Amino acid sequence: MNHEHTVVDPVAELRDLRVVVGGRAIVDGVSLRVRPGRVTALIGASGSGKTTTGLALLGEYPAGAHVTGDVRVAADGLVGYVPQHPAAALNPARRVSALLTDIARAQVRRLPVRQRRAAARERVLRALEEAQLPESEALLRRYPHQLSGGQQQRVVLAQALLLGARVVVADEPTTGQDALTKSRIVEQLTAVAARGIAVVLLSHDLDVVRALADEVVVLRAGRVVESGPARRVLLSPRHEWTRELLDDRAESPDPDDPAAGEPVLRVRGLTARHRDGARGTAVVLRAPELDLYPGRSLAVVGRSGSGKTTLARCLAGLHRDHDGEVLLDGTPLPRSLRDRGRAQLAAVQYVFQDAHAAFDEHRPVVQQVARTAVRLRGTDPDTATREALTTLAGLGLPEELAHRHPGRLSGGELQRAALARALLARPRVLICDEITSGLDTLTRRGILDVLTALVRDRGNLSLVLITHDLDTAALAHRVAVLDAGELVEQGPARQVLTAPSHPFTVSLTETTARLTAGT
Repeated sequence: MNHEHTVVDPVAELRDLRVVVGGRAIVDGVSLRVRPGRVTALIGASGSGKTTTGLALLGEYPAGAHVTGDVRVAADGLVGYVPQHPAAALNPARRVSALLTDIARAQVRRLPVRQRRAAARERVLRALEEAQLPESEALLRRYPHQLSGGQQQRVVLAQALLLGARVVVADEPTTGQDALTKSRIVEQLTAVAARGIAVVLLSHDLDVVRALADEVVVLRAGRVVESGPARRVLLSPRHEWTRELLDDRAESPDPDDPAAGEPVLRVRGLTARHRDGARGTAVVLRAPELDLYPGRSLAVVGRSGSGKTTLARCLAGLHRDHDGEVLLDGTPLPRSLRDRGRAQLAAVQYVFQDAHAAFDEHRPVVQQVARTAVRLRGTDPDTATREALTTLAGLGLPEELAHRHPGRLSGGELQRAALARALLARPRVLICDEITSGLDTLTRRGILDVLTALVRDRGNLSLVLITHDLDTAALAHRVAVLDAGELVEQGPARQVLTAPSHPFTVSLTETTARLTAGT
């Protein structure tokens, strides 16, 4: 944004905030002023204290935290929060329409009874529009688990807008979203700030930070290492840590390296459906033909809700309501993982976007990683544990961290553990569903380098990379593009991303270029 503003009193303020948990300061002396109509971006690696700082504005802290310093919010400064993992903020037993209408009804309860329903409906539709989630009866009838991660994120954003907050804390609001949707979220948050609402943006997405932020605060290990106007911090960083954080280069394979042999995985005539309430089912994905070759990577890109995750779940046996075939080495795989044999389960492994939700909080990480080798390969527990520790260490997770419970690891550390767990199955196909979308540039680069090296060095491991990020897709050998559930384009990554043939892909690449340029 970088607009000129008259200096006004902050609507919220932190002064020398210190949050200590278990003897460790996770926020250490942070001061922050949040002004109306301004976007303040907090950036930093996973575990730097961004979310704890943002939640302090709501008066929320980790369990057992010892807090010192001042948190001041104006008397009318209602603070809304959009969490990084939106599913946790949505009641899974209620439809989208009910989740939003409940908030709207509370705001119109003083109107005459005859006017309340129409007024609540109008507020819901306006919030959906402002959150870049076009209203449709089908979407309103769905439950949260029937939405993509990006759609869930925007429903939570609509809830915050309905509350009429003076401050919106947006924790990774573009996580898991494509460039077109990111662009709309940028426009929407710009419009929110233009109405005089303060926005606190917690983000690893530097393109979005460049496009939105007026001020940038850089955190490292709970401390502010640099802050100031966004243009100065992002273009002329003064601190070495900031310069390192802004460098997001990752290794890239040779995109022109031709595939050899027969495909390890084939999709033929795939048509997938979702349950659509009382109306039965709705087609959400059509993929007539798609191949994955040994030792090669395939990136699947498209807008939120385009069918990327549905495709991945069909491959893994997690979505059985589909026609057509998924073939492993020429043999059809059962639609449901419940019907797949142990060797088939081991051959196709899935790494989920939300690593926190994929682990049992009550058992050490190493035990959960080792269990894959015990269950799918018949390895004895002691050998499996040694193999788990070796694999975790190879992915940058030392033994001391491996013996911790999941809640004591950062998002990037848990993603490495999730990768290790899948690799202990010794899979032929590894499906990674948006596993870098909520990570900072340093952690993202590390995990992508690990994936690139795994595919390159193992030879018999193939990778399906579900991503909204075209920079990440460029690291793959091939790219497949989905739009509104249709497979519209596929081919070598360099060809698809630099000389796309389909209008949707053209729009996607052009929007990405504009975001990268900060326009």
